[in-house]
Amino acid sequence: MRRPLLRPSLTRSLTAMGLLGALLVGASPVSAQVARADGETTASADSVTYPQTTEAFANPERGFYHHTESCDKSDFSAATLQSYRTSEGISLVMCVFYLAEFKNSAIGQSALDRLQRQFAAVRSAGLKTIVRFAYTESTDGADAPKDRVLAHLDQLAPYLRANSDVIYVVQAGFVGAWGEGYYTKNFGDAGNVTTADWANRKAVVDRTLASLPSNRMVQLRTPKYKRTMYGTTALPAGQAYNGSSLARLGHHNDCFLASADDYGTYENPAVEYPYLAAETSYLAMGGETCGVNTPRTSCPTTLSELKMFHWSYLNTDYEPNVINGWRSGGCLPEITRNLGYRFALQNGTFPSTAAKGGSLPVRFTVRNDGFAAPFNPRGLELVLRNTSTSQVYRLPMSGDPRSWAAGTTTTVDRTVTLPANLPAGSYSLLLNLPDPQLSQRPEYSLRLANQGTWEASTGYNNLLHTLTVS
Repeated sequence: MRRPLLRPSLTRSLTAMGLLGALLVGASPVSAQVARADGETTASADSVTYPQTTEAFANPERGFYHHTESCDKSDFSAATLQSYRTSEGISLVMCVFYLAEFKNSAIGQSALDRLQRQFAAVRSAGLKTIVRFAYTESTDGADAPKDRVLAHLDQLAPYLRANSDVIYVVQAGFVGAWGEGYYTKNFGDAGNVTTADWANRKAVVDRTLASLPSNRMVQLRTPKYKRTMYGTTALPAGQAYNGSSLARLGHHNDCFLASADDYGTYENPAVEYPYLAAETSYLAMGGETCGVNTPRTSCPTTLSELKMFHWSYLNTDYEPNVINGWRSGGCLPEITRNLGYRFALQNGTFPSTAAKGGSLPVRFTVRNDGFAAPFNPRGLELVLRNTSTSQVYRLPMSGDPRSWAAGTTTTVDRTVTLPANLPAGSYSLLLNLPDPQLSQRPEYSLRLANQGTWEASTGYNNLLHTLTVS
């Protein structure tokens, strides 16, 4: 599998009331008047506090993943994939799809059909996949020349676009052994990369980006790859998620902590560490370990670098001795919980009454205790569910959960307009963070790390508040 080779606004009094409520779990919500900008007040509101949980659970687009090296040779079992989620809390599977037999020809239709079946199985199971294409597992680097790779990408593009809903991220791949860009016959072997080689590599990455929707990212194997092909300045916050190449090119490290330079992942850590730390605030970061290397692979350094570089995912299958070291060192539970995002409600304030067709101000605070923020688009909805009829009304709210940065607390203060035809009655308030492309699939909605709020059958997080609409 892996081998040790060189590899590339509420009043202040409400705050105090909220703190008191946190101590009185199960107590009735605190009531108050909500101040308006003109100094007047609206109907009374309730302040709710939300106890957190330390439970580890499956959430989409984050966490440990299972690795599938032979994704091109045997079909996924949807039942097995689903068991990853239900039995192990894993929502990701990696598909390394080899094109070895097509180095001198177009990709055969049977291979393309298999790729489509793999995506369909992932979707059926409620998972997402990390995708990489490659031509060889050998260090002889017997890959395909640039023009063949580009032609293959043109064939793959319709499948990648049609199945982008279940694609978590695509690793650049294609070049070299395992698609990791080091041992290669066609793009500059063993680190001896000429200017022409870099141009050819960039052509492949550019075509990979073009083969995907603009809301999906591509990961490069080392910081040097991006810095050489796209410039040495880290992605500025103001350019995050704007669909440009810079804003879509993330990073993966497949020898995390294995040596002082992670087996060639870093060329100049003094420069690349701060660069990568800044970039990954907004870009995909993940990978795997490849060998025990104490003290770097021990818990203190592991946790420090997972946080510093905003890791979202890790291979649960490799390298087992490293992972067992985290288990014996006591940090595996924290890693399991905090890979990627981990959002938890702190408190919320909601009116007790509202009028149909009128305004509904909502305010809640959420903390991200994970190592990263989500990097794919994510919806934000307030849900009203009639307590008598169970009829649901989903009301979109402005805001981007990708901006809820790791280690920070965010206050969402929004006003939504209730439908004019909303029946009078009593409504439970819920929060939904759906996948924009899979909004009817509850397993693709985000679960918050709170006690007594998650509804697995709907994908909603109960805000524990009831609104009366007149």
